[in-house]
Amino acid sequence: MPHSRKSRAENPRDSPAKIQANLAGKNPRQIGLISDTHGLLRAEALEALRGSDLIIHAGDIGDPKILEALRQIAPVVAVRGNVDTAEWAKSLPETAVAEAGTVNIYVLHDANALDLDAKAAGFDVVVSGHSHKPGSRERDGVIYINPGSAGPRRFRLPITVARLDLGVRPWRVECVDLEQGVE
Repeated sequence: MPHSRKSRAENPRDSPAKIQANLAGKNPRQIGLISDTHGLLRAEALEALRGSDLIIHAGDIGDPKILEALRQIAPVVAVRGNVDTAEWAKSLPETAVAEAGTVNIYVLHDANALDLDAKAAGFDVVVSGHSHKPGSRERDGVIYINPGSAGPRRFRLPITVARLDLGVRPWRVECVDLEQGVE
């Protein structure tokens, strides 16, 4: 992304979702990542996210009951995706900041809408969804993670969530294929 693009938020760290992340405690280590549930929360997804200190939902939630169920496991930071147009979803932010101890995580639904330089803004991790394609990559010291889609199957893409372990160095990202186990 060009450095000259102006962020939608004057200061992404002033995100309303930052308050949600602080509920996770001072130092969450196990971060569960989920996206694109589209109204379907599979038992396998809940099981894969158990043990998380914090859960991040990167949008296209589809039903507020999904967030309620995830909150039974851990505090949740969630952003609104392009299908989250119902009245309940209007209170969700388009972007969020989660602080896991000293690790700063920027959350948005579509990585193509990223309008800031994550490294320059002080973010260590960027979490997004939208494409339904799971993966992680590192660029300029920032880890970009897409947990894939945990909802209805799209094309031949796998049904996945991801786990980010901040308790080890280097940090470990595991993609969990909900039909196969850990990839």
